Amino acid sequence: MGLINETQKTYYLGADLSWNSGDEDYGNYQFITLKDIINNFIIAYVGEDKIISKIKRTDVAFHAQRALQEFSFDTLPSEKAIEIELGPALEMILPQDYVNYVRFSWTDDDGGEHIIYPTRDTSNPSAITQDSDYEYTFSGAGDIVYANKSETLKNFEGANAASASGKKLDLSTSELFNLYRFGRRYGLDPERSQANGIFYIDSLKGIAHFSSNLVNKVITLKYISDSLGTDEEMQVHKFAEEAMYKYIAHAILATRANTQEYLVARFKKEAFAAKRTAKLRMSNLKIEELAQVMRNQSKWIKH
Repeated sequence: MGLINETQKTYYLGADLSWNSGDEDYGNYQFITLKDIINNFIIAYVGEDKIISKIKRTDVAFHAQRALQEFSFDTLPSEKAIEIELGPALEMILPQDYVNYVRFSWTDDDGGEHIIYPTRDTSNPSAITQDSDYEYTFSGAGDIVYANKSETLKNFEGANAASASGKKLDLSTSELFNLYRFGRRYGLDPERSQANGIFYIDSLKGIAHFSSNLVNKVITLKYISDSLGTDEEMQVHKFAEEAMYKYIAHAILATRANTQEYLVARFKKEAFAAKRTAKLRMSNLKIEELAQVMRNQSKWIKH
């Protein structure tokens, strides 16, 4: 019996039979849901005279979710992207299912994306409030009172590049030296040799902070999700389906008592090999595209 259970008209028009109305699910055949992964595993691997004689469905579901989470980090296409217009607060709240960032960038008028690089030279420490005698202040419950924003963050948000603010440099100070030391020709530091702006992430509060030259620009965040945020995204590409089964089988056998060690070792090797195969399949290399890129190697670089 075929796996496609809808007509071509329903696929292209959606449930409301209206063209491009937003309820379509284009390209869904390349994925299999996590629910089907669990059902197929129980059918194929669990039962009398099978590798796993008996197991609860909840146990299979747990290992399946762990497998999906691990595969999302380096095997499955789990990259998402959002964009916002950066306001005067110079902050972007990290998405609900954020795990790690791939790239921050700002978009120009032609739609081109310019990479924003992280900085290691600032942070947002917890600022303890003090009285006029520089002594710590405490709440009625006896806890230290913290300010909403640290002075470090306030200075970072208020800083402007010299070229952008038009401020004049005082040659009698080290300001000119610092200007050339950070991102200019003499004493060039490659980490700072760019003009796209900088950011840093306050992981404790889940907020990304940006330099003030990015205000009112459209900021794009491409980030990694663990694919467990909603039921709709808990799906697996069919290129990695076999790797999911092997991962679940090894995880179950490795945590069961009285399991022969050779069986655990066998499925560990099979899980590793299946994941490697999935990575090769998901790499999606095309010889024509690779050849087009490699033609650039024939250019002569003049020094």
